[in-house]
Amino acid sequence: MSVKVYNTLSGKIEELRPRIDNKIGIYVCGPTVYDYSHIGHARTYIAFDVIVRYLRYRGFDVKYIVNITNVDDKIINRAKETNEDPLKLADKFENVFFEDMRALGVEKADAYPRVSDHMSEIVEMVQTLVKKGFAYESYGDVYFDVTKIADFGKLSHQTMEEMKAGARVEIDEKKRNPADFALWKSAKEGEPYWESPWSKGRPGWHIECSAMSMKYLGQQFDIHGGAKDLVFPHHENEIAQSEAYSGKRPFVGYWVHAGFLTIDGRKMSKSLGNIITIKDLLSKYDPEVFRLFVLSTHYRRPVDFKEKALDQLKLSLERVYSTIDKLETQIQSAAEVEELSEKEKKIDEQVSKLKQKFLDAMDNDLNTAKALANFFKITRMGNKAATMGASKRLLVKILDTVIELGKIFGLLKVERKREELPEEVIRLIEERDRARKNKDWKRADEIREKLRRMGIIVKDKPLTSL
Repeated sequence: MSVKVYNTLSGKIEELRPRIDNKIGIYVCGPTVYDYSHIGHARTYIAFDVIVRYLRYRGFDVKYIVNITNVDDKIINRAKETNEDPLKLADKFENVFFEDMRALGVEKADAYPRVSDHMSEIVEMVQTLVKKGFAYESYGDVYFDVTKIADFGKLSHQTMEEMKAGARVEIDEKKRNPADFALWKSAKEGEPYWESPWSKGRPGWHIECSAMSMKYLGQQFDIHGGAKDLVFPHHENEIAQSEAYSGKRPFVGYWVHAGFLTIDGRKMSKSLGNIITIKDLLSKYDPEVFRLFVLSTHYRRPVDFKEKALDQLKLSLERVYSTIDKLETQIQSAAEVEELSEKEKKIDEQVSKLKQKFLDAMDNDLNTAKALANFFKITRMGNKAATMGASKRLLVKILDTVIELGKIFGLLKVERKREELPEEVIRLIEERDRARKNKDWKRADEIREKLRRMGIIVKDKPLTSL
């Protein structure tokens, strides 16, 4: 079965057909590094991390690019507040971003191009747009003329009037039209700048992604992604300037956007005081628990952050690890058989069907929510097989399946956190050890279940090592 993905441009789920053989180029808009990343950013980059993992799992040769916006008004304004050099401030928060991504288990992209390193490409692109008549210089600034693009608005599915009404564009006498957007901005006194034919200045926000994506993936590539709030104006403007520059259509085959993350139904903002940074989150929760939280909702749908949901998923994750521990322990002493029993064959068939359902869900627009439900069912089958004393052949298959699918989600790789255990928990563990030594399996199981309800998962070792 082929992989299908929702294309914002067409508004439909389409079969993913790479432009070149089995190769897929993906560009995702990265962070503007002026502050600590929050859990909304984490939701987006985990979603695309899993998309890239799955496409590679399916055999595609993926080249994944995430840019770093280290030249921007937000960075300049923050640097003024803190009396720092803008580029040094950006470097600091870029490093923090990478630390956060590593902590979340997000695999590294193939490249992280920075705006400051690509000024020559940006200036060349702006020059070409001016030369072709798609852009104009005004008092040292350069603007893109949106009236020159007949289908401007095709990504956000808006008319020019609708875009003007929703853009909240300030009236600027430098512009010919309110909807025109900046490609180059002249620097004000005390601001960082780069040389250009028009002024000492810096690029506008949108042009950077066109220049960098084309450099690393070509003038046409397969997937462009980001959060939903980038559809307009950022990605809409990217399409206009990119296709005007190259003369090639489409600039991107599939536009993929992740939904918003809210806190108690409200958007995160400083004014509401409800911003949760990734560092704040990880001081309280295991990163894999948050990954489960993200994956339990389809990437295109909005998700509301609730600690109760994470607390429940923490137990779910512990059950997965408990099942893995149980399978690994049972495999050590399980019988070798040439053929499965009838009862084992039924479990084997169920696991195979559940794995296929997992893959079907992922193939259908990367539906991690449905895939995750089947993943949990497989772990329950693993627990059942281990409890009944199944053969090594079946136990190994289930264990391999759990780990194989878990890796697609970026799970089962982060080292488990060890916490100080309360005296009551220590007492129960010691009592359970005595019960096992006395072969009082019923009492041992009762205590294990009691510990599980307390959120404590016990990993047994062979009795000879006790």
